[in-house]
Amino acid sequence: MENKNYTIKDIARMAGVSAGTVDRVLHNRGDVSRASRDKVQKVLDEIDYHPNMFAIGLAAKKRYHIVCIIPYYIEHDYWHSVAADIDRAAQELRPFNVGVDYLFYSHADKASYETACAQLQSVVADGVLIAPNFQDDTLKLTSYLEDKKIPYAFIDFNMEQTHALCYIGQDSKVSGYIAAKILMRRYREGQELALFLNNQKNSPAEVQMQRRLEGFMQYLAAEHKNLTIHDVVLHKEDTAANEKVLDAFFSGHPKATLGVVFNSRVYQVADYLQKKNLKLDALVGYDLLQKNVEHLKNGEVNYLIGQRPGLQGYCGIKALCNHVVFKKPVTAVKYMPIDILMKENIDFYFEFE
Repeated sequence: MENKNYTIKDIARMAGVSAGTVDRVLHNRGDVSRASRDKVQKVLDEIDYHPNMFAIGLAAKKRYHIVCIIPYYIEHDYWHSVAADIDRAAQELRPFNVGVDYLFYSHADKASYETACAQLQSVVADGVLIAPNFQDDTLKLTSYLEDKKIPYAFIDFNMEQTHALCYIGQDSKVSGYIAAKILMRRYREGQELALFLNNQKNSPAEVQMQRRLEGFMQYLAAEHKNLTIHDVVLHKEDTAANEKVLDAFFSGHPKATLGVVFNSRVYQVADYLQKKNLKLDALVGYDLLQKNVEHLKNGEVNYLIGQRPGLQGYCGIKALCNHVVFKKPVTAVKYMPIDILMKENIDFYFEFE
């Protein structure tokens, strides 16, 4: 078709329907027969119609409210990156009468997560962005949202048994497989492997870690069946207790010179190695926290696997608004790139700019 600006009247004439019918189709207002909708859609496809989003925003009388349920954050941590780009998306969407607010919870704290989920029921929301934590509580939350016909999207990890509008994040199992593959490139005969795990390994809040571990072990089962593997359980916050655990482990296992951490706290192991003037032949961790990046540059960590947390937050807000405000289709799953960072390429990433 000739490239031109088509009016609603033009589209109505070409489809053989009324201008009011075209308006209802464009704004998804219902009260349109299947036959008429098909006629209009056929014309829209032929002319490659794209609505003027800025005009829609200026004309809209309704104000839209998006609520984000994510963990509390401190400067430069994983969730700080998520929130920063949520705010960037919110700024871009302000002309379209879209407001974005937060309900924060403490990660891996069930009571805190329950409180945030309960608070959502007391606010008006047109869409909800969720960083899911405890499975049972998340399922209760999503059941409530579905009953109220409020669309929701997941970031960080997916709960496939729900009816989320979309999931935006990393394929955790694949990222674990890749972590094993790059770590074992450094393997030499006789070396042993340490899995540095969270003290809540079986917690329903650690679903992503479990999926990474599953992918990691899948690679080892196929390629290194006879490898000696040790579980080293660390505490989330207790540095003194972790030092005792690591002292005992390394003194008793001198061949354990390969290591992996499946969450964002690889800096705990790297801090210890730096303090004791030790170095593993290879240590892999996740996420571009500032402390992790510093250890990557210094050599205590050899590889970091990034999952672009900021982009997850940005795309999550945009997806909800495409659905709620602009009535555009949304891709059900948007996987983030699996970035492999080392000291030679880390300066090309700008997570802390």
